Amino acid sequence: MGLITISCIKADVGSLSGHITVLPEMMDMMREHLEDAKKKGIIIDYYVFHCGDDLETVITHRKGRDNSEIHKLAWDGFVKVADYARRRKLYAAGQDLLSDAFSGNVRGQGPGIAEMTFSERKSDPVLVFACDKTEPAAFNLPLFKVFADPFNTAGLVIDPKTTVGFSFEVMDVYKHLKITLNCPEEMYSLLALLGTTSTYAIKRIYRKGPEAPEERIAAEVCTEKLNVIAGQYVGKDDPVCIVRAQSGFPAVGEVLEGFSLGHLVSGWMRGSHKGPLMPVSLKDATPTRFDGPPRVVGLGFQVCDGELIGPKDLFDDVSFDKVRERCNEIADYMRRHGPFEPHRVSEKELEYTTLPEVLKKLEPRFKHTDE
Repeated sequence: MGLITISCIKADVGSLSGHITVLPEMMDMMREHLEDAKKKGIIIDYYVFHCGDDLETVITHRKGRDNSEIHKLAWDGFVKVADYARRRKLYAAGQDLLSDAFSGNVRGQGPGIAEMTFSERKSDPVLVFACDKTEPAAFNLPLFKVFADPFNTAGLVIDPKTTVGFSFEVMDVYKHLKITLNCPEEMYSLLALLGTTSTYAIKRIYRKGPEAPEERIAAEVCTEKLNVIAGQYVGKDDPVCIVRAQSGFPAVGEVLEGFSLGHLVSGWMRGSHKGPLMPVSLKDATPTRFDGPPRVVGLGFQVCDGELIGPKDLFDDVSFDKVRERCNEIADYMRRHGPFEPHRVSEKELEYTTLPEVLKKLEPRFKHTDE
């Protein structure tokens, strides 16, 4: 069947009423842009949706990862939509477009991207997750549970195709360094990194084995740190993630189970607070309470010769109602802390927000003490 590449590319290019949602006509503009590319044979298929104020695209093609033509296609679409947002005076129009011209690759230019090239199977379920009001490391805990925790994923114990374990490629998002750790044998070392969510984030996960990487690739996460790229606070990173499921990988239900906690992540209001990551349906991906709490949506596709069949709105299920209820209770508890940690993120995480400007005004008033 050949190699297929799925490129999930997203950007905040303007929002209705603050940081809440993307207008339907903005998504229609991106659909028209990608439909034209499909008719010309540049891409195989596409899907457009939003999570909060982020416009998300899923594009399939055979041009491989980091292809400049595909990246420029997405960039040009975002530019068109951002121009419309500016004309309509929408909030934060063009926020994630950090340069005036395309440089050959969207990485480092503002938009977030998760991209995966794989050998298409006889039946290939592929899941796409998108977050709003949080950072790349929001996927650390759920992906660890999915690919390394047998209490979450039964297949790690009873499926001979997955008992071999998985390799985790982890990024230091500030120093741009990476390391690969194997599970289960290096699980403790992996947790030592992944628990420091302010610094380390999962980039890719592979099933261990002798097959080619395109046979073993299991997951990829967008790890671009928008604040580090821009050198100042211009919004949270709002990552996307692609996961392959079934037939040698965790089952779809095992993947979704990784999001059943409502774990604490950084982001929320002004990118400066911790709150629960709430799994929601597409219709509920409109964070309003204190610009949150942080959200994650999940879409389930079947890939057939590059065509995207679906999607299924994976968190549109009453079985996640208790998770959402718990997230609302956690949100109540965290909000009662106001400006105090642990609701407000640590000093390191605040370096790229607007707080340093406030503290700078106080510096002359500090005096030495003998105490």
